[in-house]
Amino acid sequence: MDDNLHLKRLPVLDSFMTYREGGHGADTVALFLHGNPTSSYIWRNIMPHVAPVARCIAPDLIGFGQSGKPDIEYRFADHVLYLDAFIEAAGIKSAYLVAQDWGTALAFVLAARRPELVRGLAFMEFIRPFDGWDDFHQSEAVRDAFRMFRTAGAGERAIIEENVFIERVLPGSVKRRMSDAEMDAYRAPFALAQDRVPIWRLPNELPIGGEPKDVDAMLRHAHEQLASASYPKLLFAGDPGALVSPVYAESFAAKLKNCRLVQLGSGAHYLQEDHPDTIGRAIADWITENAVSRAA
Repeated sequence: MDDNLHLKRLPVLDSFMTYREGGHGADTVALFLHGNPTSSYIWRNIMPHVAPVARCIAPDLIGFGQSGKPDIEYRFADHVLYLDAFIEAAGIKSAYLVAQDWGTALAFVLAARRPELVRGLAFMEFIRPFDGWDDFHQSEAVRDAFRMFRTAGAGERAIIEENVFIERVLPGSVKRRMSDAEMDAYRAPFALAQDRVPIWRLPNELPIGGEPKDVDAMLRHAHEQLASASYPKLLFAGDPGALVSPVYAESFAAKLKNCRLVQLGSGAHYLQEDHPDTIGRAIADWITENAVSRAA
């Protein structure tokens, strides 16, 4: 799809961030936040549905996509810092946040720190503090793989040297078969082994069993704020999902204020690749409904 989306670049801190942009008007902004190991490309078939009702902006997180790759650690706190700077550079004063995977962690922390910026939150396959490994993922094989990713030496070898996150984790978490062109688009930002450090870092940042302590604390606070926030929310869930099962999604949505749940059907982690049209239309309708409510 990818109709009328333009790739742009902004200077951000000591580097730059690229972003896809499309849509109409400056009053309503939809800010799309991707996860690991993807980029704004994952929103390519969703943004055109939303573009008629909002200015759509989808950054490539620092170190991902076509954004710069400065010499930083690529910890979660680094992504928070660079996203803050991007929002400032882009002149975004308020936005509907649309997020998946690590994009949800960024969205939750952003909303907790700057609630006045958030008009609404649409999210899927979200990250939260996991009390232990059994809470992290529905698949025992995936849990074992992520334990290995967090093991010194083995994790770097698998992700940085062998590129398993791009070649296996990504396509293995999409129900349909990814085309060669799509896979090439995902491979391109990480052609060299040294480019994959940001991919390797994020599994090590997952707050599992209280570690890392700083990420766990940030996300526990953000989820506390999410539970009390009254802005509109839209939660998408796949079946069986990966981090979020249909049953867990239903119970989670029920605990939030002003949250609508959309069960997508067959899907794992990268729901944008399996259900772009349904997700895009639902977000566009949701933004339109909320605009009417705000004007009333």
